[in-house]
Amino acid sequence: MGSISLIGFMGSGKSSVGKEISKLLPGMEFIDLDDYIEAMTGMSIPEIFEKQGEAAFRAMEQEALEIIFMTNELTGEDCILSLGGGTVTTEACRRMIRRNTTCFYLKASVDTLVHNLETWPGDRPMLKTGKDLRSRVEELMASRSKLYESTAHHVIDVDSNDYTAAAVDIVTSID
Repeated sequence: MGSISLIGFMGSGKSSVGKEISKLLPGMEFIDLDDYIEAMTGMSIPEIFEKQGEAAFRAMEQEALEIIFMTNELTGEDCILSLGGGTVTTEACRRMIRRNTTCFYLKASVDTLVHNLETWPGDRPMLKTGKDLRSRVEELMASRSKLYESTAHHVIDVDSNDYTAAAVDIVTSID
């Protein structure tokens, strides 16, 4: 079947959909890239941003993907990857994602993203700019949407799907 990756903006449901996919494909390991990086560094994502900056974090994302894909190649194991909203901003990451996974872009409208981010705010360093949430989401989406679309093999509309339905759509599209 091969590994599956999920890309999309913060709040699009990548982790939730990934967990649902792992229920449908119990033999595949679910990896949330942010959790993987936190385990690898011993720091939270906000700490990394605060102490080392975004560029260092993006380098960590690339290194983590290299390790994951090398390990999968050695073991022959496939996985389900939930990637950070900005992972696609690094060209090397985009290439690895396309080459090593079937990539799904969980596409959501700004309204859906704002609603989800207000409901489940988390600690998201890229949103801490002093701008209101909607403006920041619109700004980041303007720079990232083409990257999501060019990286993905498939687009899943999450505005009209709940997480389980999105997971089912993904699994049935790769069978």
